[in-house]
Amino acid sequence: MKHAAMVTVIWALLVWVAPVDAQEVPGCGNLHNAYGPFDYRNPADRRDKLPIVEAYHFNADVEALRRSTTGNLLGDINYTLRAFPNHHRALRAIARYALEGGRFQADDPIPSAECYFNRAIAFQPTDETVHAIYGTFLYKRGDKQRARSEYEEALRLNSESAEINYVAGLYFLDVGDLVRARALAKVAYDNGYPLPGLQNRLAAAEAAASGKK
Repeated sequence: MKHAAMVTVIWALLVWVAPVDAQEVPGCGNLHNAYGPFDYRNPADRRDKLPIVEAYHFNADVEALRRSTTGNLLGDINYTLRAFPNHHRALRAIARYALEGGRFQADDPIPSAECYFNRAIAFQPTDETVHAIYGTFLYKRGDKQRARSEYEEALRLNSESAEINYVAGLYFLDVGDLVRARALAKVAYDNGYPLPGLQNRLAAAEAAASGKK
């Protein structure tokens, strides 16, 4: 019996695997934070937690990449996205920062703009706006296939969003899919999207296409 018990213990030790920290995002650090993480879409978090973060780390100057509040522009955006990983405006800011040649620390736990999007998606995978912003970032960076995947996921999560249909429509128009762009534009404008850019560009593209026939 003692031998059998020992075999059972040894077997258990061999097959047991340490649990993975659910907060860990591979290659992009840990979501655990001294302050947060909080959900940007949660009304209580926006009321009680967001004003503190934005007052000290994400004012209009930081958002526009003009000037830091602490002397470190990336540090301010980083603080914001650690506290609110799916902060939509801060994600747009980190995307612009990267696209404009902003530098990241290679030895930092979050060494790239893409990591901030991976963290946001790991934190709130059903936040359709995060996927749409990520799609725009990927497209501007030249990664059209991955951009399409993110736009498709955003549309899957919220097929009636005027904003998401608009930005996805611009993408499909740019890659030459006029049929899809037209369908997305219809949803965007039927749901009250205010800017005429997609409509105007679609009309120009359709006129050019008909002129070639």
